[in-house]
Amino acid sequence: MRFKDKVAIITGSGQGIRQSIAKALAGEGASLLINDINVDAARKTAEEIKEAFRTDALSVRTDVRSREDIYSLIEFCMQNFGQIDILVNNAGICPLTKIEDITQQEWDEVLNINLRGVFFCSQAVTPIMKEQRRVKILNMASLAGKIGGISSGVHYSASKAGVICLTKAFARALVPFGVRVNAIAPGPIDTQMTQAFPPDVRANLVQTCPLGRLGDVQDIADAALFLLSGGSKHITGEILDVNGGLLMD
Repeated sequence: MRFKDKVAIITGSGQGIRQSIAKALAGEGASLLINDINVDAARKTAEEIKEAFRTDALSVRTDVRSREDIYSLIEFCMQNFGQIDILVNNAGICPLTKIEDITQQEWDEVLNINLRGVFFCSQAVTPIMKEQRRVKILNMASLAGKIGGISSGVHYSASKAGVICLTKAFARALVPFGVRVNAIAPGPIDTQMTQAFPPDVRANLVQTCPLGRLGDVQDIADAALFLLSGGSKHITGEILDVNGGLLMD
């Protein structure tokens, strides 16, 4: 129970990787604030967590494109839990649009959710984390942010490269206050997102992976638990690769 008496906010936690991280934290004693733009998915996840792990889990609708929504989320958490120990920035989208077909609207949408949302969520909790100290922020980057993507759109790759730099900048700024900031850079993971890829794209991803399979959500949850636990107390500003050997840097 490494996270007993800890409170975690996980953005976009109604499904996929972020849901698996939420359940992994709950399984080790954390109280959760589940939020998603899909309020029904958030509510369902919170109910599943309460039933399975007998821990506190609340749900709220949050659109990370909205600074007002983000600050309402933080206020809601403080009113109901009185503390924030962990922030996992995980809300994101991954269009496969070709370069010549990307519109200004789609570009803005990807950057607003994948990068702008990470900044404003982290900004909103910064004063609280400075006061509480010994707090953690975990961002979800991507292999695409390091190599330019395998099958993702260039706007997705650009947004995740921004998350990598943002992680390091926040880590440097907050380290004097005992706040650790790290990120995970997954390779292709078997989620609803990649399941929607065309069969030839999925097959190519498997063939190019040295370990011979797509990652699964538990691979990411395990990495998240490590970076959020005391076992990584001397690690900050790290971008942890979880990609089956696709990139070894």
